[in-house]
Amino acid sequence: MGGLPNGSDPPQSSAAASMNAPAPASPHELTLDISGMTCASCVGRVERALSKVCGVQACSVNLTTNQAVVQLHSATAFETVSERLTAAVQAAGYGAQVHEADTPVSPMPEQGAAVAVAVALSLPLVLPMVLQAMGVHLVLSALWQFALATPVQFVLGWRFYKAGWAALKAGSGNMDLLVALGTSAAYGLSLWLWLWAPSADESHEPHLYFESAAVVITLVMLGKWLEARAKRKTLAALEALRALRPETALVMLNGCALERALADLRVGDTVMVRPGQRIPADGRITDGRSHVDESAITGESLSVPRETGQSVIGGTLNGEGLLLVQVTAMGAESALSRIVRLVEQAQARKAPIQQTVDRVSATFVPMVVGLAVLTLLSWALLSTRGWEYAIVQAVSVLVIACPCALGLATPATLMVGTGLAARMGILVRDAQALELLRGVAVMGLDKTGTLTLGQPRLLNCSPAAGVSAEEALSLAASLQQGSQHPLARALEQAARQQTLPIPSAQSLQQIAGRGVQAQVGGNIVSLGSLRWMRERGVCFQALQAPIDQALAQGRTVSLLTRGEHTVAVLAFGDQLRPQAAQAVDELQRMGVRCIMISGDNAQAAGAIAAELGITEVRAPVLPDEKTSVVHDLRKGLRPGQHVAMVGDGINDAPALAAADIGVAMPGTDVAMETAGLTLLRPDLLLIPQGLALSRAVTRKIQQNLFWAFAYNVVGIPLAALGFLSPMVAGAAMAASSVSVISNALLLRRWKP
Repeated sequence: MGGLPNGSDPPQSSAAASMNAPAPASPHELTLDISGMTCASCVGRVERALSKVCGVQACSVNLTTNQAVVQLHSATAFETVSERLTAAVQAAGYGAQVHEADTPVSPMPEQGAAVAVAVALSLPLVLPMVLQAMGVHLVLSALWQFALATPVQFVLGWRFYKAGWAALKAGSGNMDLLVALGTSAAYGLSLWLWLWAPSADESHEPHLYFESAAVVITLVMLGKWLEARAKRKTLAALEALRALRPETALVMLNGCALERALADLRVGDTVMVRPGQRIPADGRITDGRSHVDESAITGESLSVPRETGQSVIGGTLNGEGLLLVQVTAMGAESALSRIVRLVEQAQARKAPIQQTVDRVSATFVPMVVGLAVLTLLSWALLSTRGWEYAIVQAVSVLVIACPCALGLATPATLMVGTGLAARMGILVRDAQALELLRGVAVMGLDKTGTLTLGQPRLLNCSPAAGVSAEEALSLAASLQQGSQHPLARALEQAARQQTLPIPSAQSLQQIAGRGVQAQVGGNIVSLGSLRWMRERGVCFQALQAPIDQALAQGRTVSLLTRGEHTVAVLAFGDQLRPQAAQAVDELQRMGVRCIMISGDNAQAAGAIAAELGITEVRAPVLPDEKTSVVHDLRKGLRPGQHVAMVGDGINDAPALAAADIGVAMPGTDVAMETAGLTLLRPDLLLIPQGLALSRAVTRKIQQNLFWAFAYNVVGIPLAALGFLSPMVAGAAMAASSVSVISNALLLRRWKP
């Protein structure tokens, strides 16, 4: 019998089944939870500390998730290097521990109580200024100002001194150092004016700046608290996925259903899932039939039918039927944990645009300190305002220049984007892929299993004179009973759909690469390729017209014979995915050049391409040749333009890795682990939707970077020129971080 087209892959039963096979994280990669980071400068310090550890190939630190992803030279280095990595981070002044799977990311410990105390202590210092603006004269004594400001400066603000000193010892600077320097200058100036430089008019209190020091610390703490709350919203998608797991499961023991904690569940246990309950773990249905809502995992809006023998995913919602499910995967090996882990890793990785921002931030703090010194000397030596005014303006420069927003602009947006992609049904393994997707100019598309279902079906049965199509199909199906060949299954399915009788066959023989023959009703019946029939001397001239027509359409042709007489011509072909044509049209309208790359013969590939409106076809292409095709597609592209590859099989994995952006259909784990993006359901429309999301994410990143730089570009000169007080500078600095994250959160409203 004729074989499958070259390069075809066996069909996948479902997206759920393909995801149940565990795929652990790369053994060459390690994720650390970092504590104590406050700005982009901290990110640079942690990265430099990790990069110096022997065995580290590369590392990426994310300020929003407070995580570091470290790539090691080899898997054998994992055991020995983890302690050295945490020690290096601690030596740089930060905390670190190895991230445990399924542990929720905590952006920042809750500081609400400390912020409330700081506000309570600072409010009396600010109140006289507010009342004075309203015409009410109220002066708080210097002793009271000192008493209120000192706890804020040295108790609540101790974290700034500690982190700033650690940065200074490491030979760098960060936001904490700027805050510590600025507020200490304001506090010290106030102390000096109160104790050692009394006013000429002793009946009046000297003008002090305790309120500036206290309010700046309070505003920074308030901004960080609001920032942490906003960060938690960016993690909402992951928390929603984790929340899908029920806390208990009904375990079947001796025919009885006993409620047990999910942690006590083991692989091999059988659990009962009642209608309306969530499936507690990945498993295989041993009894029952129902519809399962997988929308939270795959993004598929319609419930899918599931019956005995099929796989189900933990966390999905059972419909109307009672199911008995045997557990096949638990904990970190489950499909849900795998998705969470991959999204976490994607969020912790650094996008290309963020690398540029980090290089700017690395030199930012020293430049700001230098500018503050220049401001101090300029006002003190070149104006009549004196040293007191000069110190205040230098403090304003130090405070407003904190590069917090720069470090949050990109990762906060990417976190929202990856979470949004997961809800759509796109699993982002690499944040870089999500950013680069916007610049895709050329997209290579595999044929079998990607543009088509990968499930051949009988498209036409042309019988010889005197034979009915039903008789020919029934005869052909008799040869295929029990065969697992894709074309055999297509014949059986066609016969079942027409409820045709299938006679029994004896003395069945499989001829490798040729076909099959058996004795049916006293006659030798054969079904196989044209080549085999020619070798046997079978005459099929009378059916040459349907043969030529099928070959011209790129179909796989088999001949059915009884004795030495040709009975029928059977034409097989793959079926297009329902959304394939619309997806290709959408991509082309978005300016993407679509090219089919197939291992099938040129006629078959050309016929499918014509149906889809694809004008460029590369076929036949062997698996190892697909990589070369991807490299060829890069030629002639302008800077910023990229090549994407979409595939589903093991044979596509090298091409997915070679492309700038690899997109895997739900199928082979090798393809899913190689690609930067994986579709959680076989819906090709997700590809143009992902492209649109990537462009929306990029626009939001550009907006955030604009505002982050705008605060500093506008604020620093205003502070240096004397137009901003330290309090206003502190408020502006806090507002910049909160506004950047708030703008990133607006992306959650985006619809494909």
